[in-house]
Amino acid sequence: MTLIKQLWLAILLTAILAFGGSLVLSVVSARHYLEQQLQVKNIDNANALALSLSQLPKDPVMVELQVAAQFDAGHYRFIRITSPSGQLLVERVFNGELMGAPLWFIHMIPIEAQPGVAQIQDGWQQYGSLSLASHEQYVYQALWQGTRHLLFWFSLGGLFIAGASTWAMRRITRPLSEVVTQAQAIEMRRFLHIAEPRTPELQTLARAMNSMVDRLKTMFGEEAARVEAYRKRSNLDGLTGLANRAYFLSQLQELVTGEVHEADGSLVMLRLSPLETLNAQLGHERTNTLLQLLATVMKTHVSANEDAMAARLTGGEFAVVYPGRQSPSQAVQALQHTLQQQGLPDWIAALPHLYHLAAVSYHRGETVSALMCRADAAMALAQASGAQALAATVDDPLAERQRPVYASDQWRLRLTDALQRQRLSLAFYPVRTLHPQALLHQEGVLRWHNDDGTPPWVAGDFMPMAVRLKLSGSIDLHVVQLAIQHLDHVSGDVAVNLAAQSMTELKFMHDLTALLRAHPQACARLWFEVPEYGVEQHFDAFDDCVQRLKQLKCRVGIEYFSESFALGNQLAMLSLDYIKVHPNYIRGLVDQPNHQEFLKGLCAAARLLGITVIAMGVASDTELPLLGQLGFDGATGPGIV
Repeated sequence: MTLIKQLWLAILLTAILAFGGSLVLSVVSARHYLEQQLQVKNIDNANALALSLSQLPKDPVMVELQVAAQFDAGHYRFIRITSPSGQLLVERVFNGELMGAPLWFIHMIPIEAQPGVAQIQDGWQQYGSLSLASHEQYVYQALWQGTRHLLFWFSLGGLFIAGASTWAMRRITRPLSEVVTQAQAIEMRRFLHIAEPRTPELQTLARAMNSMVDRLKTMFGEEAARVEAYRKRSNLDGLTGLANRAYFLSQLQELVTGEVHEADGSLVMLRLSPLETLNAQLGHERTNTLLQLLATVMKTHVSANEDAMAARLTGGEFAVVYPGRQSPSQAVQALQHTLQQQGLPDWIAALPHLYHLAAVSYHRGETVSALMCRADAAMALAQASGAQALAATVDDPLAERQRPVYASDQWRLRLTDALQRQRLSLAFYPVRTLHPQALLHQEGVLRWHNDDGTPPWVAGDFMPMAVRLKLSGSIDLHVVQLAIQHLDHVSGDVAVNLAAQSMTELKFMHDLTALLRAHPQACARLWFEVPEYGVEQHFDAFDDCVQRLKQLKCRVGIEYFSESFALGNQLAMLSLDYIKVHPNYIRGLVDQPNHQEFLKGLCAAARLLGITVIAMGVASDTELPLLGQLGFDGATGPGIV
């Protein structure tokens, strides 16, 4: 029984005892008073009647008439005259029904007033003994009416006290409710502060809870800062702050092998004059200033191009990757325009051969080594063409495998037709725990089956266009329906991906909530995950989505998790159940001690929040022992079967 119910029960019992005791005492007191008054009346009436009879001739008829007149004029239960020898001379008795109160009330509260007794004289001799008792029905009537009035006023007072108690209870327990809410928020890994109430006991409790929340936030913040330091040291170039070579190549590997990204894009290379030459001409300090300026310009450039990423590969070599269908020529010209507009013309005037640009296209299925070889060949062509020359090439050995190009209207028709004709399906891959090794859930990834018999398209081939056409919500809703249907035939859990843009659509969230409520038995077995970059772009919408899904007992996580840990307290407020770490950090982990340090800190911080950590892109089960040592809870990838 909750504390509030116990308090209410105590108040109810107290009120019942108080009102009940008061009622009983009032009724008993009233009965005692009325009994005394009735007894006094009996004595007075007996004396008056006896005196009247003593003055009359003692003719039996006259005595009986006098008694009858008195009996009829008053309200008596009986009037009786007996001789000194005990012989009954006259008697009148009321034979009607007792009126004025319910019988159960009369039986419960009997009135026991003594009859009045007086002596009748006949001169100097005693004529007889007179006894009479007044009728109690009027006493019962008065007592019954008084009891009803008491009950009415007690009930009215009880209602008033109940209302006042309700208001007082809400006011008194409001701080306690806030403490309970805070404790529940901590359980869901949300750190909330509450106002300190005036009640000393609750004030101490609230202060202690706030102090605990502060300590937890501090612990998490310190762990987040350490992990962020590990990440920067592992992934970023110390001088420029751009991605380093290892991290960039790992990201590039994911672009050409993963399924969530678009199938093709462009890679632009920028190569400065040899650093030895620049150091000789500018000096070491000015060369570093140039490198930092160039990095700033490239950061500005990629921030204006969705999903683009810049990196410093070697001392004077930089790269920018553009996922999507932007042609190499457009990509390299856009970068050159940015360089010419933001500070480099002054340097170029002094150093005509400051840099060269080259660009190539890439497609899914190509190896990173082959792509970099083509980029080097394009750079060699640019350097052979003179100062600040550009070179763009599409000599792609996989060019014949490019998917067809459609206009927006054609894409809309094809995507709508795929939904209506049930051309979309889910392919399921296992996600397993590490200690012990068991199936955690199956991850359902989207496939589009074409009519021409070609291999199914993966999500990266069509979902970017679906997002642009605002069709991602319809597709994601269909994906959830497919997952629920699959759950009817399997015993485990299923995870599905949601596009971040879908969460911003009110209609999608309404339809998703209605669908899940229609299948409550499936909610606890559904895992929903959103890519990290989508969470960063639509954090508030994601937070709202998490709370809705958690209320329905679903589990929610972030996939391709890498850098949003820097969000710190925001991440702690999300109440996530799990995260799936980006394959960039998992690929080649044995030879990446910096990545190991980062991932170990990440797992430790996630454990503080009760978040399950899963490794993506695991190539072999030989990597599992190392992942277990770092603190991972599960793994998925080509090496997990």
